[in-house]
Amino acid sequence: MNFNFRFFISWIISAVVMFTLFYVWHGYFLNDFKRINFPLVWFVSFAAITYLIFGAGIYVLYESQPLKKIRNFVVRGVVCGVIAGFSLFMISTIVNISLTKHLSVNHLMIDCIWQITEQTIGAIVVVVFKIIIQEPQHENA
Repeated sequence: MNFNFRFFISWIISAVVMFTLFYVWHGYFLNDFKRINFPLVWFVSFAAITYLIFGAGIYVLYESQPLKKIRNFVVRGVVCGVIAGFSLFMISTIVNISLTKHLSVNHLMIDCIWQITEQTIGAIVVVVFKIIIQEPQHENA
């Protein structure tokens, strides 16, 4: 795996897009930030770092050997997003990272669908920049 210009641009923009979706969903739509018991600046800072890690992880997953067997870039991106989103949902559910005190089955389903959607959009951003950014081809001499 090459950590080149394509990686850095895809990684950062994917992370920013996913963080923005997270912030709009939890901050404005659900208004969850009112329930945080510590400074909002800490929460947003830790969330930003977490999304940088997610962005890099999605790129690495997208470039992994098992997923490279999927030749269609978009299908691979969707599969990558579903895997990443469901994995993130499972981790956050297991360690009880939730802004809601009472988790119902409906809440868990909506959260799972949202997480998969958010990470799939992040993976599609990676796909778009993989297609747009052309890396120089090395000649075999």
